[in-house]
Amino acid sequence: MVSLYAASKKIYPRSVEGIFAYWRWIFVVLTQLIFYGLPWIEWGTRQAVLFDLASRRFYIFGLVLYPQDFIYLTGLLVISALALFLFTAVAGRLWCGYACPQTVYSEIFLWIERKIEGDRSARMRLDDADFSLEKLVKKWYKHFIWIFLSIWTGFTFVGYFTPIRELVMEFFLTQMSSWELFWVFFYAFATYGNAGFMREQVCKYMCPYARFQSAMFDNDTLIVTYDAERGEPRGPRAKSADVAALNLGACVDCTLCVQVCPTGIDIRDGLQYECIGCGACADVCDTVMDKLGYAKGLVRYSTQNALDNKWTPQQIWQRVMRPKVQIYTMILVAVTLGLLVSLGLRTPFKVDVVRDRSTLSRITESGTLENVYRLQIMNAAEVPRTYHLSVNGLPNLKITTQTDVTVEAAQARWVVLSAEIPYGSADSGSHKIQFEVQAIGSDDFVIEKSVFIVPR
Repeated sequence: MVSLYAASKKIYPRSVEGIFAYWRWIFVVLTQLIFYGLPWIEWGTRQAVLFDLASRRFYIFGLVLYPQDFIYLTGLLVISALALFLFTAVAGRLWCGYACPQTVYSEIFLWIERKIEGDRSARMRLDDADFSLEKLVKKWYKHFIWIFLSIWTGFTFVGYFTPIRELVMEFFLTQMSSWELFWVFFYAFATYGNAGFMREQVCKYMCPYARFQSAMFDNDTLIVTYDAERGEPRGPRAKSADVAALNLGACVDCTLCVQVCPTGIDIRDGLQYECIGCGACADVCDTVMDKLGYAKGLVRYSTQNALDNKWTPQQIWQRVMRPKVQIYTMILVAVTLGLLVSLGLRTPFKVDVVRDRSTLSRITESGTLENVYRLQIMNAAEVPRTYHLSVNGLPNLKITTQTDVTVEAAQARWVVLSAEIPYGSADSGSHKIQFEVQAIGSDDFVIEKSVFIVPR
């Protein structure tokens, strides 16, 4: 009986230094400074970035957005998708290799593991060793740091939805709500499990990007690749050996490129969907080439066409900036500019008009015809504002209730108003009218359409 199941083997990535490792850590530091730091930045009297789901208000520095501003979230998602398409077309899985949260937290957790347990060989010896006090202390110490970091990550995540300073006080006073506790520990558990244990398995089996990003590759996409023509036949040799006499290529078959790979693949076998494009194999291979006195670049970022045609770097970049990439760039720039212009021209308040369904129309004691409306004004500015209400669309149409309404900073207010016309001044039926709401002291105004009902 043949079993097709193969148990997953733990991968022990070796530490590596080089230009790509340097850039990877830049993105680790940058993304985590933003993630952990943003909730603590104050903007006036409030948190600078806060998604207040209970009040249905979303604060992003000077912006106050409402659920009606969902279009901006759509624009942001479109920009993110276009950026992913562009970066993938240019240089493959840049997102996966440098900025993906799974990659970032795996790097952080692996760095902690190295500091406590040692590099690759030391970690392998520790895992294979019999139970001892040293093994117990190192393992528990590592997991304690992992758990603390995971909980702090979950706490920070919830701090984007509940003011983080209030959350800290609730924590120390043991007054956190059940939902806040749930999301803190859920996000912490996900971070601890994914970055501490699953690591490359998330990239290989759970993440859909590996599958659909490869569909955006072509022969002019920069990918981490092994120059087989230069490297083969591979084999060990002394530094002073005559490579030509031994009929060997540049690859010394040291397997360091496999040992540093976070997903455990051999880049010399060609492009594989497990490759996240992190460049660790290129860094370590350049180190080996330096020691042997060979030219760097046996493993490097290149394109399939460049390898086949032996192109120079200038020729490679000319082909990288091909029409597809230029079209992606133009669309991305256009959508980004459109979103920024829309935000810049956005009126800092919103208006909704709802007809009173209980009374469509009625004749008042003074002999006029009245329609009643409920009007909601949402003040997106962070100062109290007063708004002047007016209506037009029918002869002698006017508002008979209050026409000046004050709304507190970043608040919404419902106003009941009535609009009247002289009886008999309009034909029966439904007539289109417009409510104009003018912010006093500024040029901002909103026109909201409605109807005025004249009964038969």
